[in-house]
Amino acid sequence: MGIIDDVKDTLSKAVFSPATLLTGRGGLHMCQIILCVVTFLLGAFRGGSSHTYWNYAMFTWAFCPIMTLIITIIEMFKLDIPLNLFCMDWPDFATGMAMSSSLMTVTVAITYANFYACLKCVYGWIVSIFAFLCGILYVLEVVKDKFLDRKTGSYLAALPGFWKVMEAFVSCMIFISLSGYRDKPALIFCVIAYIIPFPILPVIIATNILKKLKKCLPFNLDKFVFIFLVISVVLYVFAAIIWPIFMFKNNPRPKDCPPSFCIWAIEFMVAFLTYVNLILFIVDLIFTLLGICNFKRT
Repeated sequence: MGIIDDVKDTLSKAVFSPATLLTGRGGLHMCQIILCVVTFLLGAFRGGSSHTYWNYAMFTWAFCPIMTLIITIIEMFKLDIPLNLFCMDWPDFATGMAMSSSLMTVTVAITYANFYACLKCVYGWIVSIFAFLCGILYVLEVVKDKFLDRKTGSYLAALPGFWKVMEAFVSCMIFISLSGYRDKPALIFCVIAYIIPFPILPVIIATNILKKLKKCLPFNLDKFVFIFLVISVVLYVFAAIIWPIFMFKNNPRPKDCPPSFCIWAIEFMVAFLTYVNLILFIVDLIFTLLGICNFKRT
């Protein structure tokens, strides 16, 4: 009966509370949503749909406010209370999403300014300024949660989960930067190496967020993650060797190669991000192995 009473007491607290919007957190969420929507509309009016970086920017300015709106609605109706009891660590999820949105919006602001802002591109500067404001608002939420409110994360807002988010994010940046590989079979194998680990990362993240689901798994998730990371490291070592050799052999950097629209610079970015993700996977593999061996990760 004690468990049933606890459940009834928890569900009784899940009531509509518009006062949530009047708090500092609610006001910050409203500013994030409005500014991202304005930036999305400005970017859509500016155009540039043939460019993968523009497509990713538009996705970011749509995805981040939608997730913020969902989080706001859940907290406004106090649905985070039963979710926290039955399904997930809600504060960890909310803070983790703010950290992920910060990573996405800040990076998109930098790349958009690099490609579309110039001395004569006034409109590009306007969109870039709004993009940086979006990133600043999400960074402010992270600072508020992690340093002012001192919220501690259990997964997504802690090192293990956010590290996986960074691996997935770098993979996305590699995908939108891919070019010049279609007529080179060796580079196609590199693309396959990039693709294989990517869909498994969000599954691992979601399984760890949904703590009840994790307990129902018929296998040890940490050991599965370890095997996945070993495979990912092998694949990225292969790509880290093959991509530079076959992409830049007899293909030196052109004399006139500005970073904003030089294909060689974008191809070099793929090589650079490959090494970044390789390092992320290796460090993650080491920490996961230490965790399996009962060394506590701080």
